[in-house]
Amino acid sequence: MSHILDVPGVRFGHAADPDAPSGVSTLVLEEPGVAGVAVHGGAPGTRETDALAPGRLGPGVDAICLSGGSAFGLASADGVQLALAERGRGYEVRGHRVPIVPGAIVFDLAGPRPDYRALGAASLAAALDGPPDRRLGTVGAGTNAMTAGLKGGFGSASARCGAATVGAAVVVNAVGSVTAADGPWFRAAPFEVDGEFGGLHAPPSADFATIRTKSGTLPRENTVIAIVATDATLTNAEANRLAIAAHDGLALAIYPSHTLLDGDTLFAVSTGKAAAPERPLGHVALAATAAAVLARAVARGVYSATPGASDRFPTWQSLYG
Repeated sequence: MSHILDVPGVRFGHAADPDAPSGVSTLVLEEPGVAGVAVHGGAPGTRETDALAPGRLGPGVDAICLSGGSAFGLASADGVQLALAERGRGYEVRGHRVPIVPGAIVFDLAGPRPDYRALGAASLAAALDGPPDRRLGTVGAGTNAMTAGLKGGFGSASARCGAATVGAAVVVNAVGSVTAADGPWFRAAPFEVDGEFGGLHAPPSADFATIRTKSGTLPRENTVIAIVATDATLTNAEANRLAIAAHDGLALAIYPSHTLLDGDTLFAVSTGKAAAPERPLGHVALAATAAAVLARAVARGVYSATPGASDRFPTWQSLYG
């Protein structure tokens, strides 16, 4: 099944508190990797993003943490960092190990607030000690994600680009909509592979122009957070450029996107297991592939969501499946 785990050199794990409901999803690099970030929403919640900017001095990234919980969820990266240090990961300074763990959060608070530090540590253990987890939908940081009119979720997809592999992982909690205003047709349908989110073909009359957003939305109830990973060797500047370009995948799958009410934060990471893309067309192809893979991941996350007791909106499957 198409997943970010298809990228050589990455592990991925989830943890959730179903009573909250909320959770954490963490990508772990087998070896420290190069990363960049692009924030294109008006209400982000992030950690360690400044350290990823081009020209900054810093070691490689050990993990990237995606969490629910609004600002409380930023503590999940603490749990990941501490657990990695206990395993001997991170750069050494004065007898200490310092893992680098950037992260971002979505707003999904609906019940009792869980221990996000503990959830972060659990997601790391799941990534490193458990079997490969390719679940989609209502899992990890996507446990209580919502979009306009439909329950959101965690999505992932992958594709080949020449000799490289590109994968995406996303938590879809957008203020906008991923489908037409008058039916089940996904905006990302032109990029679908093997009927992975229903294989539906929209009629010419399908309404993709009407603006649909969450009713009664508060300014920080939203955010899409994502990771694009590749084994293609990239510099820090190239990883940042990939993060910028991959944001097109959100615009291809969600309308409206990148709004004042979204936090839209996207990390790009390179494991360096494959050769660098040829300049310049190899980088163009890599960016286009990343955007398409991310668009597919968005649709797959919503398509795979399952019902929960505190849901504000129905799942795609309950309406159309």
